[in-house]
Amino acid sequence: MVFHHVPVLLRETMDALAVRPGGVYIDCTVGGGGHSAEILRLSSPDGRLIGFDQDDNALAAAGERLAPFGGRVRLVRTNFAEIAAVVDRLGIGPVDGVLMDIGVSSHQFDEGERGFSYHHDAPLDMRMDRTSPLSAAVVVNEWPEEEIARVIREYGEERWASRIAQFIARARSERPVETTGQLVEIIKAAIPAAARREGGHPARRTFQAIRIAVNDELGVLQRGLEGALQVLKPGGRLAVITFHSLEDRIVKQTFARWAKPCTCPPNIPVCVCGKRPLAEPVTRKPVKASAEELKDNPRSRSATLRAVAKLQGDEEAM
Repeated sequence: MVFHHVPVLLRETMDALAVRPGGVYIDCTVGGGGHSAEILRLSSPDGRLIGFDQDDNALAAAGERLAPFGGRVRLVRTNFAEIAAVVDRLGIGPVDGVLMDIGVSSHQFDEGERGFSYHHDAPLDMRMDRTSPLSAAVVVNEWPEEEIARVIREYGEERWASRIAQFIARARSERPVETTGQLVEIIKAAIPAAARREGGHPARRTFQAIRIAVNDELGVLQRGLEGALQVLKPGGRLAVITFHSLEDRIVKQTFARWAKPCTCPPNIPVCVCGKRPLAEPVTRKPVKASAEELKDNPRSRSATLRAVAKLQGDEEAM
């Protein structure tokens, strides 16, 4: 399958990163290379880009798309939670900008056999890194009912979480739940008919929750943010695109903590904790897709961009 990749918020992201000729940039989720290609174009003639991804298909597609930029590109198979360690290992030094485009790519959703989509009947997988031992099948068939309910409730914000987990436990006691189609039918049976008509696919929240658990997406995001701040040079930019409220909340709260790290009681007139701001906002409010982009790419509707600029060393950030 061809790796189709339409980069969201492309112009807004380049502005947030302040891409300049000769700069060194990291694309933590290189995907099909759409954002990376624009970074390389704007940083010509001698700017460099290091692209991370844990999906072999994505790296292959990015390698093909970015081939015209030659030695200015280096692709690394890794999880971006390891950004600080990888930068240290590669000896890159502080970088001018870091981009994170969080979540599942359009290609991964469209590639039915990966098990990300509730529209395709496929093996229960949902792994971004296909070498990982934890798959959706393991979560659904082996995790305790109470833990499944917690995951669906917290990561999917699904009000029928306990009932869905109960129906999953009942179904797996008769035979293993092996495909996305089976899981969709279990979810539909668990959610009352009136609730199923309220809008959206009834399996959407549960699939999101299980995918997040399989890939530890929220933990990876938090570790990746801290690592990104560590590898930026003073003045360097970090831009993050998220696609649901759980991710955006983590980014928003982390950026706020970096901008105002003071832990002194509010009634103390002068700061005595000594914690200095580590970054300042580049985007004063979340950036959303324009009407024109929404028309061309409906999947950009849920995208939110936030960005900060590093102010100083981040010894106190960790």
